[in-house]
Amino acid sequence: MKLFTLISFLFLVSCSSTTYNKTVDYVDINRFMGKWYVLSARATFLEEGAHNSLEIYKWNKEKQRIDIDFSFNEDSFEGELKEIPQKAWIINKETNAHWEVSPFWPLYFDYLVIAMDPDYQWVAIGVPDEKYLWIMARDWRNPEPIIKKVTREVSELGYSVKDLVDVNHKWD
Repeated sequence: MKLFTLISFLFLVSCSSTTYNKTVDYVDINRFMGKWYVLSARATFLEEGAHNSLEIYKWNKEKQRIDIDFSFNEDSFEGELKEIPQKAWIINKETNAHWEVSPFWPLYFDYLVIAMDPDYQWVAIGVPDEKYLWIMARDWRNPEPIIKKVTREVSELGYSVKDLVDVNHKWD
């Protein structure tokens, strides 16, 4: 119970400030759905040491939300598989680029699609206080050019790109 209380407090405190609110103009939710490999991140403490970080987005038509299956191997490619299912609701229905995500009740945090490839091959996700940033792509291979490109674009948007940690992948 103490861990739950601590996690709740940390998420609530980290999401209470709103400074950055720019998003992409529009996200086609159907095109966004599917697999995204986390290539680099300034991530939560739950993701420290993550290998093979993968997010799978599925539109839940019945509940009008996005179901997110997040998984990674802890500390190595052979490490324990951790799975953190999440739910997301679209807050800005004009752009579909501002969501509210919950890994479990009562935690909810803003999720901003701040930069995205026109062909939906990479995306940058941030939060209003700029504490977290995730750079994801449809393919895990050859991540360096994508990370450099996205980092440059996100920086030009005025979002902090400091302290990013690349995520190792090995799927073959």
